[in-house]
Amino acid sequence: MKLKSTKDAASSGIKALVYGLSGIGKTALAATTGDLPSTIIASAENGLLSLRKFDIDAVQIDTIDDLYGLWDWLTTDPAGMAKKWLIVDSISEVAEVILSSQKKVMVNGKLVDPRQAYGAMQDQMIALIRAFRDLPLNVVMIAKCEKAQDENGRMLNYPSTPGNKLGQQLPYLFDEVWAMRVQKDAHGIDHRVIQTQPCFNWTAKDRSGSLDDLEAPNLADILAKIQNTTQPNETEV
Repeated sequence: MKLKSTKDAASSGIKALVYGLSGIGKTALAATTGDLPSTIIASAENGLLSLRKFDIDAVQIDTIDDLYGLWDWLTTDPAGMAKKWLIVDSISEVAEVILSSQKKVMVNGKLVDPRQAYGAMQDQMIALIRAFRDLPLNVVMIAKCEKAQDENGRMLNYPSTPGNKLGQQLPYLFDEVWAMRVQKDAHGIDHRVIQTQPCFNWTAKDRSGSLDDLEAPNLADILAKIQNTTQPNETEV
């Protein structure tokens, strides 16, 4: 039996899910890690224009084989094993890639039933999320945001993926679930913020207990808080 101390829980990095509306600046978080040479982006959205001023390694995810290849590279190649940050942008699109693949599966000469395709996609996504999440580096997975009314008429915001069951399970797979929002300050000026605690209509959580309810969108600063260290501020983008 191999024992480990709970004091070392943060030593393997933060494991965060970040979701928010389109155009809020989720992709740009990759430029705030504080260590761009050790950062890699797995992009399934072709939406890296917001990072054009930065030199960050990126890999395009168009097929399920691209994901398996990335995992192998991060776990076996010295260059991959040297990475300290993985940004997946976005798992909502990754799920679409896998769902498209599953819908093309043939069973007895016929395309698989759509319900089976969604079930297979969910199982494969959960396995992939866990595999990447458990890598010994900081892992931030980005998701789209969906709005829906509950039975009381409240407008709820939550991480969105194809298939309701997968979207409902996503928050349970991460220690940190953050909603990226725009908040007005006392002068009425809009600022992008990361919400770390749940409220009336946003899902969020912070298992570290180290973060304020609202944090600036800066991954280096957030990591420093969670690990109780100090780091220089990165310029927000």
